[in-house]
Amino acid sequence: MSETIQTEVVIVGAGPCGLFQVFELGLLGMRAHVLDSLKTPGGQCTELYPDKPIYDIPALPVCGAQELVDRLMQQIKPFEPVFHLGEEVLEVRPRERRFDVVTAAGTHFDAGAIVIAAGVGSFQPRRLGVPGCDAFEGKTLHYRVKGADEYRNKHLVIFGGGDSALDWVIEFASTAPSVTLVHRRNEFRAAPASVARMRELEAQGKLRFIEGLAEAMLTEGDAMTGVRVKASDGVMHDLRADHVFAFFGLHPKLGPVAEWGLDLERKALKVDTEKFQTNVPGIFAVGDINTYPGKKKLILSGFHEAALAAFGIQSWLYPEKKQFLQYTTTSPVMQKRLGVTAS
Repeated sequence: MSETIQTEVVIVGAGPCGLFQVFELGLLGMRAHVLDSLKTPGGQCTELYPDKPIYDIPALPVCGAQELVDRLMQQIKPFEPVFHLGEEVLEVRPRERRFDVVTAAGTHFDAGAIVIAAGVGSFQPRRLGVPGCDAFEGKTLHYRVKGADEYRNKHLVIFGGGDSALDWVIEFASTAPSVTLVHRRNEFRAAPASVARMRELEAQGKLRFIEGLAEAMLTEGDAMTGVRVKASDGVMHDLRADHVFAFFGLHPKLGPVAEWGLDLERKALKVDTEKFQTNVPGIFAVGDINTYPGKKKLILSGFHEAALAAFGIQSWLYPEKKQFLQYTTTSPVMQKRLGVTAS
């Protein structure tokens, strides 16, 4: 049996909200170990859309998803978090205001508090579902954009009706020789401004929209040459494509989290809005994994949740201790870690 690691906080999930949780805990003088089933920090931002532009991060007019992760990693460096990547949490056992945490790799923790920042849980992108398409996955059929410059001068077909699909259609429309957006209906889940911009580009002839579904992959020998789409009126369209992207969202699986005795609502963890604590005292949840009245699944909202959760965790771990931090500009922890002197 491996040696048990004692820590104030275990954070389950190394996406943006989990990383920012490290920072907020650090401001209050608390250390954390961060666990994630993925091999690298960043969660969905790194795994699914590292080049996707993000527009709602304060003071950053536009920020790439991977860039955001890199900035967060730099921001938390003074607090020296310990990462355990490629390790899924299997067991959480409460005991006397502490928790025993065990990962699939056999790592054991004795933690004072737990923060679940696992996004939508263990996730996989929803597949295109066309016979034989798996042979092209990762080559010419993609469920995320990695290295956008590689596709700027290619013929592209993009499936989906959400923000990711429309963001990339708009992004590539100015450089690709042809971009076709395919969606099963004429209504979209994306932001209204993105839909309006897509319609403008369609009217200008810079992209094509087809209401329909993927029917078959087009091939020559072992190579993909395009995709056949069946439109809603029954007409078949053979579309040339150097690369095909499918943005149908994620297939979420809570996995072991569903067995930890936490209150669930539609596969999300119910929390209060004071401390973002679950029904189990000492276990908190931030980001897309939680739910409460008025919940918005925004990175910005997750950052706010992490800030309040940090105060809740401090109260849970140190009930007799006065909470000293009100303004980050007067944080003695940051002044000491960064080597600056209060003016």
